Amino acid sequence: MRADEAVPLGRTGLRVTRLGLGLASLGGLFAPVSDRDAALTVDRAWDVGVRLFDTAPVYGYGRSERRAGAALAGRPAGQYTLCTKVGRLIVPGGTDTQPFWADPPPGVGPRRDYSYAGVMRSVEDSLERLGLDRIDVLHVHDPDEDFPAAVSDAYRALAELRARGAVGAVSIGVNHAPVAARYLREVAAPGPDCVMLAGRYNLLDRSGLDELLPLCAARGGVAVMVAGVYQSGLLADPRPGMPHGYSTVPEALAGRVAAWHALCRDHGVPPTAAAVQFPFGHAAVTSVVVGARTPDEVEDTARMLAHPVPPAFWAAARAAGLLPPGVPVPAS
Repeated sequence: MRADEAVPLGRTGLRVTRLGLGLASLGGLFAPVSDRDAALTVDRAWDVGVRLFDTAPVYGYGRSERRAGAALAGRPAGQYTLCTKVGRLIVPGGTDTQPFWADPPPGVGPRRDYSYAGVMRSVEDSLERLGLDRIDVLHVHDPDEDFPAAVSDAYRALAELRARGAVGAVSIGVNHAPVAARYLREVAAPGPDCVMLAGRYNLLDRSGLDELLPLCAARGGVAVMVAGVYQSGLLADPRPGMPHGYSTVPEALAGRVAAWHALCRDHGVPPTAAAVQFPFGHAAVTSVVVGARTPDEVEDTARMLAHPVPPAFWAAARAAGLLPPGVPVPAS
């Protein structure tokens, strides 16, 4: 599989590359990133064929969107797919802050707002930061933060924007698969066109398969973009002190991480290659979105996506009990 392979985004008229670049890191997730390095990272993604980019207002409190807009400026809008999100406004003195953004812009912060008016304002603000007049994919970000408003007012705003062509596709961006499944069941028809699922369909956590992925397939082609395939970095580098988001890795999880790394060593498969390719075993998954803060990280991910992973590897994972029998795996 190649990073530049383009496929339809479900039932929408959009096309997306198999590999997407998540831009949270370029907003300063865990560590600061310079404007220059942010631009070089997007440039390298473009060079390896990535044409799917995902950002959000809350990523660095507007910084990620501004950097995305600057890095993509001058490139024809029809040649890439840009996603951003609603649910938080970036305002002076906003108090819904998050501790993991390094060196955020002074004096501003997020404020949760899933109201119709709040969503419309969020879109206007995002367009200004991005320097664009249209958003390709608009996610309702973390709808569980205010589910009643997110499934009614926020969706009504997004559906109107989609109907008049200001938004190409309506989506939700979630960290919990049951939340996404509930949203799809309860929202007014025709509902979202796609779902971004973070951290819940990978080698270590397959809870997305319990209900959400089958539901998306049954709903007439609701496309799924999968993020968090490295489980906060545990599948890339599980050593203590590495930026994998865990202060202490639970013993059971650590055991499964070690088992995957051992299996990969036995078969000569890099763990990141297995991790970035695994979600494509399910037909509803169109893309995997991986964050990066340097050009080398982008290039490495593209290389891992193309790295051969033989059928014997997936068979060995089943035999070792790391993958249950019903979990689909990528075709060779």
